[in-house]
Amino acid sequence: MGSSIVIAEDDRAVRESVTRALELEGYTVTAVGDGAAALEIAAAPEVDLLILDLGMPNVDGLTVCRRLRSAGSRIPILVLTARTEVSDRVSGLDAGADDYLPKPFSLDELFARIRSLLRRSTYGEENEEPREVTVEDLRIDDASRRAWRGDREMELTKTEFDLLQLLAYNAGVVLSHSTIYDRIWGYDFGPDSKALAVYIGYLRRKTEEGGESRLIHTVRGVGYTLRTP
Repeated sequence: MGSSIVIAEDDRAVRESVTRALELEGYTVTAVGDGAAALEIAAAPEVDLLILDLGMPNVDGLTVCRRLRSAGSRIPILVLTARTEVSDRVSGLDAGADDYLPKPFSLDELFARIRSLLRRSTYGEENEEPREVTVEDLRIDDASRRAWRGDREMELTKTEFDLLQLLAYNAGVVLSHSTIYDRIWGYDFGPDSKALAVYIGYLRRKTEEGGESRLIHTVRGVGYTLRTP
């Protein structure tokens, strides 16, 4: 049996067509038409991925994202949006989504993004043994997927943890935007994407929340590096 996916989409035609396509790919699919049902079903531990339309009535997609993340859920969330403004897509990431796909979309691209998110969710289980990495007073434990600055534990989403882990493993090395996109998302969003900058902002706020010194630095025109002051 394939991975378990929940799709929350109020457009019946889109919901049913995507459900059929995913089932043909071997996934187990639960389809719902509103955000309230998505919140209830996506909280189940056996669910591997949530595909979420932003424009649902009553409980919208952004609210679903925020509530799941505030409840501690780390389920990968792929947002579908008909909104073309960059600010709207950034809002989805701000709310806790891991990726977004603008409508209309091709099924091949949808499948590629699903595979990427599912690979990231199992990364480390199929590769090298979990370890602990320390940079200055930053400590990351792979096995428990927890991170600390000094004695302060940081609450990180899955994507935030993966990004911080990648930067820490390569401490002192400048990683390009394209390298980070490939390692974290599985593909490059392109030069106009704000996704990486959004997550770097999240990590800076969380790693510096207690007044700690900055660890994550921008190398203009190249990318980002994690290093001690």
